Amino acid sequence: MSTTDDSFSVTSESLEIQKKPLKEKWWHIMDTWKVGVIPLPLFLLAGALIAIDCLGGKLPSDIVVMVATLAFFGFACGEFGKRLPIVGKLGAAAICATFIPSAMVYYGLLPDVVVESTTKFYKSTNILYLYICCIIVGSIMSMNRTTLIQGFLRIFFPMLCGEIVGMLVGMGVGLALGMEPFQIFFFIILPIMAGGVGEGAIPLSIGYATLLHMDQGVALGRVLPMVMLGGLTAIIISGCLNQLGKRFPHLTGEGQLMPNRSNGDEQAPATPALSGKTDVTTIAAGALLAVLLYMIGMLGHKLIGLPAPVGMLFVAVLIKLANGVSPRLLEGSQVVYKFFQTSVTYPILFAVGVAITPWEELVHAFTINNLLVIVSTVSALVATGFFVGKKIGMHPIDVAIVSCCQSGQGGTGDVAILTAGNRMSLMPFAQIATRIGGAINVSVSLLVLGNFLV
Repeated sequence: MSTTDDSFSVTSESLEIQKKPLKEKWWHIMDTWKVGVIPLPLFLLAGALIAIDCLGGKLPSDIVVMVATLAFFGFACGEFGKRLPIVGKLGAAAICATFIPSAMVYYGLLPDVVVESTTKFYKSTNILYLYICCIIVGSIMSMNRTTLIQGFLRIFFPMLCGEIVGMLVGMGVGLALGMEPFQIFFFIILPIMAGGVGEGAIPLSIGYATLLHMDQGVALGRVLPMVMLGGLTAIIISGCLNQLGKRFPHLTGEGQLMPNRSNGDEQAPATPALSGKTDVTTIAAGALLAVLLYMIGMLGHKLIGLPAPVGMLFVAVLIKLANGVSPRLLEGSQVVYKFFQTSVTYPILFAVGVAITPWEELVHAFTINNLLVIVSTVSALVATGFFVGKKIGMHPIDVAIVSCCQSGQGGTGDVAILTAGNRMSLMPFAQIATRIGGAINVSVSLLVLGNFLV
């Protein structure tokens, strides 16, 4: 009976659409047929215009053309990943948006002008940091003040436990496979937990070149694939955790680390609902707030060496705790956060895949032994975060997704992991896990290695 009713409903809707004037049929197509956030007619128009530029042999790398280019390819790859059976719900959209472009570049399937323009735009604009600062500030400003500070104080313990257990499990699996302990730890496990490429793989390769008397390029070639495979594993696990949260809602806070148990004024929801009345000037002010806080982070980096996103994060937390901005401006920051989360994520991942993700190195590292060590290390790290987080009263799935970021590819890895897990509001904690945790791992390990070789 219900099937018949559904069929009748669909038929009635189709007939109603057919009776509408031509312009309303067109509007219906514009409003309902989309690739990502792009209406299908605009998507096709963008593809045609990009193709014309490519046939002309020149695709401008200015921001106007690149917005259309990154949106076209990014949402196409993301939509493809979403529609894959089974894995589409396990983070395949983020994986496809990052690694399909990388493979297309390697196999020559992407026009050279697109590759050159995308790479130039990505490296010259630092657009990833604009994305991260808007996401961090917006997510912090939307958090409940009490749960925010409790989350920051408690997240370090699951992170530490996860790293210890992950290292032990990874070493155990590697030794069982007959691999050398030195190779297991310094060239597989440590790169996974080093905090990405810029803050992890490159400093490690410089340290190895000095201490082990090897060429830095050779060291980087051995380290970088492990970083990428660890990040890929973390993306898949994050997608699985998201599905686990849908099946067992009591295990997740849907982007909140701590249950909201506060009283009085703090009894507001952890993520306040947007009123829908925010004007354009308030949204612009919210974006400017994020940019200015990042500039403060850059100043902190020059003065004390703290990574700019982390410095910005701490300043944003202090402002939130001190009620330093008005509720109206907080809402403006949240609108900016929502915009970047829904509209910029897949274009950014496409640019990352084209500009800084070497497909060849990833494929060469795909050996059974490496994969077993990497998967066991990341799985143990995340599982430990899950159970320790649950034990100390945190939402275990959200803690576990932050733990995934401990083995991600830096800021780009955090974006992909949190996108796969549908937990972009955890970006502040992900930055702590990636940047602070990675910096500590690299520094301590190189110090130990230096003393060991003396």
